[in-house]
Parts: sequence; C-alpha cells; structure tokens
Amino acid sequence: KHEKTHLDRIKYYNEEVYDNILNIQKNIETKKELSFLHSGHMGDLIYSLAVIKELSKSHICKLYIEINKTTPPGYENHPSGKYFLDKRIVELLLPLLKNQKFLHTVQIYDNDSIDIDLNLFRDVPINIRFHSIRWYSHITGVHVNMDNSFLDVGEHETIKEKIVINRSPRYRNEYINYNFLKNTKNILCIGLKSEFEDIKKEIHNLEFYNCKDFLEMAKIIKSSKFFIGNECFAYSVAEGLKVPRLLEASPDFPVVFPTGNNGYDFYHQNHFEKFFNKLNKI
Repeated sequence: KHEKTHLDRIKYYNEEVYDNILNIQKNIETKKELSFLHSGHMGDLIYSLAVIKELSKSHICKLYIEINKTTPPGYENHPSGKYFLDKRIVELLLPLLKNQKFLHTVQIYDNDSIDIDLNLFRDVPINIRFHSIRWYSHITGVHVNMDNSFLDVGEHETIKEKIVINRSPRYRNEYINYNFLKNTKNILCIGLKSEFEDIKKEIHNLEFYNCKDFLEMAKIIKSSKFFIGNECFAYSVAEGLKVPRLLEASPDFPVVFPTGNNGYDFYHQNHFEKFFNKLNKI
C-alpha cells in the first residue's frame, strides 16, 4: 500500500505538476513582463508578494486576482464564506495592492493570459506546513531575503502609536489567554466587530476601529507602537511591513513565522507576556 501511494504520487507529479514548474522557469527567463494569478486566501496572497517584488526588479509584474473560487471543506468562519475570495473582500483589498509600486497592474481576473499561477503550490504533492513565503519561492525558483519588507504604505493620518490587535477565530493557540492585558489602555482592535466583541471579554479597555478598506488597515498597523495577532490576514500585513509584531503561533498549522527585527512568536503564556513587555518598552 505504501509503495502504491509512493508511485501514484510520482506519477501525478510527473504528469500534472512538473511541466508547470518548467513553464514558470521558462517564462521568467524569457519574458520581460510577467502576469500572476492568485485565488486567495488573503494572507496567502500577501505572502506571495515577497516573490513578486523580487521578480519586479527585472520584470514588469501584473497581478490578477480570481474571485469566487470555492474552498475545500473545513474552512469555518471564513470571511468570504465558501470562497477563497469574494468580490466584496477583493474590493477592500485592491486599494492596498494598487498602492504597491512594484505591481504594474492589479485587477480582478477575467480570463486573462497568465504566466505564473501562484495557486500551483496547492497542487504540488508535498506537505505545505512550512513557511508560507517559501510556497512561492519553490514554485518559481526565486528565493528572497525574508528580513526585508514586501509591503509599503504611508502613516495613518490620525491613528498613531496604538498597540494594534487582531485575533481571528481560526488558527488560535488554545494554551494562551489575553487576561493579563485586561486593564491595559491604548490597545486598538481592527478587523471584524465580532472579533472585537470576543477579545474584549479579556481586554476590558479595548477600543475598536472599523477600517474603510485594507489600505487604511495597513496604515494603522504601519503607525502602531506594535501589532499583536494570530495567523490572520492582518498579521500578514504586519509581517509585510516589518513593524514590531507579536504572533500568537498556531500549534495546528504552523506556516507563518516572524522574520527580521522586532518580530516574535510564542506558544506559551509566559513567553507571550515576556515579549509583550519587551515590545511595550521600545
């Protein structure tokens, strides 16, 4: 049975995957313009920008975003419901992506010609429980210095020096809590109102701000004293901006890690409190 599984994987890889890998390499080597396709999730899309930014040093890069691609079973509490990305979410995301100077074009996919399908990482028969940015490095053969930022935004006009937090319902660490922050002030929650109401049970002085789009969210994170989050879209933005940040690490799907200065992750309560105090003193 093991041998059959092994042979089936090799057959699938040779027939369905490897030609795509070769075509991607050929396109990178022969074309001056590259078109990319991504269908989400939002955080996955943000992490792919590190490789696109590297390729933009030698190519004109165009990004197309596919909407309404159905997720497989098991994605509960997803912001786009049964889809990786729906139109509403993409319209919130477009202002942030269009703000990136290394992207020549950003628009919703409409049967456009594509050179590099970034969704290919889902089809490669490997365990993808490793650093998300490397998913895209391994399908393109382009490795990046992950200490460097891969998002760029300006400061927020009015909201500055807040401790910014976002904790989505997915990928939480059940071994930790936020009770030690219950009387801490200057903490601002961004994201969904339901997420705010949930974490306010532990952080009594928590404020809430409803961002008009994800560009404004990124500006608030950029202007923050530091950011706290679990493995969520807002954390991918903090990682892309390389602001001081603290990640609630997922015990079940550890594919995100802080890289570069002033980035910390934790699995245990005492380390959470230790790193919070360290960033709070900066």
